[in-house]
Amino acid sequence: MSKSKLRIKILKLRKNKLNNKVKLDPERIFFFFKQNKIHFKSIGGYYPCNYEIDDLEILNFLRKKRVNISLPIIGKNNQMNFFEWSKNDPLKINKYGIAEPTSLKKVYPDLILVPLVAYDTNLNRLGYGGGYYDRYLEKIKYIKKIFKIGLAYSYQELKKIPINVYDKKLDFIITEKEIIK
Repeated sequence: MSKSKLRIKILKLRKNKLNNKVKLDPERIFFFFKQNKIHFKSIGGYYPCNYEIDDLEILNFLRKKRVNISLPIIGKNNQMNFFEWSKNDPLKINKYGIAEPTSLKKVYPDLILVPLVAYDTNLNRLGYGGGYYDRYLEKIKYIKKIFKIGLAYSYQELKKIPINVYDKKLDFIITEKEIIK
């Protein structure tokens, strides 16, 4: 099945299965980071939309642990960068209907939480098709090493994600049921 057909299928499934009770446990995730010696002072998250799994509880938990938080802003030429954000800071809605910070302080996070449409156990991710995260991950690898963590509902798992040369693998995928590494 093509990527676009898979996207349509999984996004429809995600919308139909919307369950506000499904959450990720921030303490469990933080313990996993410590247990696996994943050290970071800054994290790039996302403001959830389109029925994505919510990462705001994780970001707020990590903020209390003195981790700097940033969110992406989509810029010109389909480029994306992360900018400092705090839960009390204002947000603006971009042309895709996604909330973005208004801060002008660019950040290169040590760890990035990546939203996804679908995933497989080989740590491949199917995104929305714009390539924003893949381009960002390609760009930042020349600046610093970062941990790439996909967040998803367990039902978004597929046997195999079709990939191409531009697709970037994740380091881990976290669902409400498991952590895949």
